[in-house]
Amino acid sequence: MPFVELGAGVPKTIVPIVAKTKADILSKAEEITKLPADLVEWRADFYVDLVNTPVLLETLKALRGVLKDTPILFTIRTKPEGGEIAPSFDDYSAANLAVAKSGDADLVDVEMFWGNTDWNAKASDNSAKLVDEIHKAGCLVVGSRHNFSATPSSSEIVSTLKNQKAAGADMPKAAVMPQSKDDVLAVIAASVEFAKVTDRPFLTISMGPLGMMSRVACELSGSCMTFGAAGQTSAPGQIQVGELKNMLELIHRSSNS
Repeated sequence: MPFVELGAGVPKTIVPIVAKTKADILSKAEEITKLPADLVEWRADFYVDLVNTPVLLETLKALRGVLKDTPILFTIRTKPEGGEIAPSFDDYSAANLAVAKSGDADLVDVEMFWGNTDWNAKASDNSAKLVDEIHKAGCLVVGSRHNFSATPSSSEIVSTLKNQKAAGADMPKAAVMPQSKDDVLAVIAASVEFAKVTDRPFLTISMGPLGMMSRVACELSGSCMTFGAAGQTSAPGQIQVGELKNMLELIHRSSNS
């Protein structure tokens, strides 16, 4: 993976690509190269040729060619977690593993709890196995969990991050939807608590306009990076990456002066 130190210095910015065609994906990548993005997420659940593995890998290689040394996070977000498609686990696993083996992605997102809505539950055996296979292919894993309708308790958020870590995720992630200011504070509190007991970077997000503060509070919460937008967003509440980068750097300077 191109060197980007997560969890140290200014929290990192990651910009999603949500285009549907190869041409539009590469065009958006060209645009992002001119922006202050530390990483790029390819949201491949939007891609029209996702199920055609040779074409998928060709597009990924072309994307790597455009982005050069900018790290790529490959993500297939499923409908139950806010994405565009509802694949079988076998198809989901096969696509992610093919990408990991290609060497053209640096991180692969793995949804860790397939069908289990209990935020205290352990990661699914299938997801843990997929994490292990991706590691054997030489790729890092962002474990993930999303709730687009509500915010679990702070203790449940900590629990799901711990369980992702226990299943091997290199970077646990939890993204939730707030219904109140208390919900936003619960996410930040969970992040602070998890940071005390983890040995690896992690990512937490309170989504939507109400949760926007969590996207710039990384310096306080310990979340290692935050999603910014380059025009189109992949989740509600994302800030344009240039503005986001300025805010993160200002907070970092003020916190360390």
